[in-house]
Amino acid sequence: METYTAMRQFADSWALLAMTLFFLGVVAFIFRPGAKKAADEAAAIPFNHDVIEIQNSERHVGGKPLRTFPHAARKED
Repeated sequence: METYTAMRQFADSWALLAMTLFFLGVVAFIFRPGAKKAADEAAAIPFNHDVIEIQNSERHVGGKPLRTFPHAARKED
């Protein structure tokens, strides 16, 4: 039996079954009962930098913060 033929038969049978089971497992994992909270938290990650609480001890005398995030760095900081 040629290598190509053996690999082709494997892909047509067991590999297809394995991929189908993997797909169904991913779908079941996504739609499980407790997944909504985790998905909502993950969806909010890009917006978490908008709310930054800075204590008064973390400010310069002029009121500017001592530290800023790299994406929010400005020349005047």
